[in-house]
Amino acid sequence: MTTLTKPPSGSVLVRRPGPRELHPVRTHRRRRALELSLALAVPLLLVLLWQLAATRAWIDDRVYPAPSTILADGWDRAAAGNLWPDVWATLKRVLAGYAAGTAAGYALGLLMGSLSLVRAALEPLLDALYVVPKLALLPIFLNMFGLGEGPQVALVAATVFFFVWISTMSAVMSIPSGHRDAGQVFGASRWQMFRHVLLPASLPAVLVGARIAAGVAVLVIVASEQIAATDGLGHLIFDSRALFQNDVMFVGIVCVAVLGVLFSELIRFAGRLLTPWAPRDRGRGQS
Repeated sequence: MTTLTKPPSGSVLVRRPGPRELHPVRTHRRRRALELSLALAVPLLLVLLWQLAATRAWIDDRVYPAPSTILADGWDRAAAGNLWPDVWATLKRVLAGYAAGTAAGYALGLLMGSLSLVRAALEPLLDALYVVPKLALLPIFLNMFGLGEGPQVALVAATVFFFVWISTMSAVMSIPSGHRDAGQVFGASRWQMFRHVLLPASLPAVLVGARIAAGVAVLVIVASEQIAATDGLGHLIFDSRALFQNDVMFVGIVCVAVLGVLFSELIRFAGRLLTPWAPRDRGRGQS
């Protein structure tokens, strides 16, 4: 932190560098250590409080099992091989739907952001479809694809599509006109304009939308599996709740949370690799 010393009248103003300027690496490491400690301490404290409430009978442990019970049950199910089929069923649906939705959303967002006539033709329709709850589309996908993986994947793809489409179109439209003019002055072809102007300028915002879509994709597939699936984490949660197996239900919820966090962090990590020039939301130099 820089300090300013107020000088007497007629003297020179002295600016003294603080620890951040004198020792930037050390200051950054301390800051990151503090952030990491807080990120771990808050959920750990809540889990310990939950454990204490369950063991002291402040809450009904039949409805809200202690974290130790949930952990033991999850470990037993994983060791017996009963948990992984549901995890894999959910994961493959999320990955397939996410890949399809991201590809379609990025392609159409790029097209609509670049061509005003295409945007004028399609934006009102897509805006109307965007506000429709995506779970309301599940019966339509069931009629289209029948029972099986098709409706689940299509629902995830439809959900992801809108997030990526909106972020891509907005990112392309917000590119300064000077960037495009510079490309045209240098005689850039359409591919060169995309490769060296549109892609670098729009990719950071696109990846933010893709990271948001990753979390929403997990939410949607779990809700969908509770309605129209015979396996997956969503089905595990719903089925165990119906059988009053609340410990198993919480195992499924924890798995969903871990899956969502890992998926979102994977997209964040990919974004850092693909856009090293973009500002980082959690990185060096941030206070």
